[in-house]
Amino acid sequence: MSDERSYESAVRRVEEILGRLDGGDAGLRETLSLVAEGRELVEYCAGELEDVSAGLQELRLDQLVTRLSDGAAHPGARPPDAGPPDARPPEARPPDAGPPEARPPDARPPDAGRP
Repeated sequence: MSDERSYESAVRRVEEILGRLDGGDAGLRETLSLVAEGRELVEYCAGELEDVSAGLQELRLDQLVTRLSDGAAHPGARPPDAGPPDARPPEARPPDAGPPEARPPDARPPDAGRP
């Protein structure tokens, strides 16, 4: 294999090797040589896939950091996947929702009126 190996060229060569082995025309020594080359190519391809996977994970982490830092810069902003805000007016929300200062003035605390 040349010094300019790529994932795509390695996959093509593995396919050629498999075709030759499946054909049943390779002798014992050629089969051994093809299997050794194929194994090396498969290991190379696996390493390339791991590198790409790690790169994608880094990109996802970078995106997460960006989203989190954007949220810190805009504390009231809702994340895009947070779902719709509670569009009900305050008087339509349950009286015990949120801290006392967030309750409507006429709302009783949850334990009010109990003996």
